[in-house]
Amino acid sequence: QVRLVESGGGLVQPGGSVRLSCAASGSIFSIHKMGWYRQAPGKERELAADITNSGVTNYADSVKGRFTISRDNAKNAVYLQMNSLKLEDTAVFYCYAVGRDYITPGSKTWWGRGTQDTVSP
Repeated sequence: QVRLVESGGGLVQPGGSVRLSCAASGSIFSIHKMGWYRQAPGKERELAADITNSGVTNYADSVKGRFTISRDNAKNAVYLQMNSLKLEDTAVFYCYAVGRDYITPGSKTWWGRGTQDTVSP
């Protein structure tokens, strides 16, 4: 099995910072892309940021300039540094990865269970 485990969510004041971490483990052959989706209360899940195995990044317009995504290929890990947080950033953040395993052919998408980030005075 391939597992993704997130950590780092918490309670932070507006303007503060939070760093999320996610590590993948298991029968991984390769990972093409890792990233973070988020789901705010009452809203649909949306892509916040992702990064390819070659380091190409992609950000939602709402987080550009405030969030920074990075990865450690050796550890199969991805990180999201979130600065200048706003109330509307409150969400459950879900780590995901796209890649291949040793078990069955084809590209796969794996998901973490989610970590809560709450921005509040």
